[in-house]
Amino acid sequence: MRPAPLRLLPFVWGALGTTIVFTGVYLFFVRTYMGQVLDERSFAGADVWKGDLIDFAHAFLNALPAAAVVIGAIIAVVIVLVRRNWLVFIIAVIAAVAANVSTQVLKYSVLSRPSKGVDAGLANSLPSGHTAVAASAALVVFLVASPRYRPLAAVVGSVFTIAAGASTLVEQWHRPSDVIAGMLVVAFWGCIAGIVVAGLRLSPADPPVRSKLWALVWIAAACGVWAAIALIVTYTSTQNGTEHLFIAYAGGVSAIAATSFLLAAIGNRLYRALA
Repeated sequence: MRPAPLRLLPFVWGALGTTIVFTGVYLFFVRTYMGQVLDERSFAGADVWKGDLIDFAHAFLNALPAAAVVIGAIIAVVIVLVRRNWLVFIIAVIAAVAANVSTQVLKYSVLSRPSKGVDAGLANSLPSGHTAVAASAALVVFLVASPRYRPLAAVVGSVFTIAAGASTLVEQWHRPSDVIAGMLVVAFWGCIAGIVVAGLRLSPADPPVRSKLWALVWIAAACGVWAAIALIVTYTSTQNGTEHLFIAYAGGVSAIAATSFLLAAIGNRLYRALA
């Protein structure tokens, strides 16, 4: 077993990294004029191009809070009864609760959205609470799962989180930056949970998880490239007075997918040696 400081360090870096990225997302997309414009174009594009997706989004989001908690709890408890890792379960639940509470505190008490003349002066909506609920439910299942099945839990959880986040965009509840910020909050608390679990000197995974989810990384990279292209096109359109709302909308969804898949792959890597 590696010394405790070496086992803790990756999670410390993970917590620091998610904090830095979260801060960058907030400062650019909420505090600057251009960031608000880019976010708002994607938001407007979702409204124009939502089509029949609005029915799915509406039903999904209405059921999400209860479904995520109930289904996530049932799956997690079944796993815990088999693996008898109650301590990890308690840590995972505390991390999930902390993620959801901090999301609400950040959104309503800490962060603010200055008026830049871009939107209708809506109050700050970053981070997304529904995204945090979905991601934190996925986090609990991921943490208590057997190391052998954590890659599968990471993939399913990331898809579930993308569905929740994209639905809030289609439903016109949140902008893409809100969704990404919600994922980052949960990822931060997932790293904090990792620090605690690694520090408890629990038995290591034997053997460690071999899957590095490279397919997920490549999908995230492809989505990230498209999101970057869409960002450039949207930025350019603001300079010449044209609108490419579909491109902005697709770019926002791609950024959400890239973030979720990348965080899932990184989380799988960080937890690979923990029981």
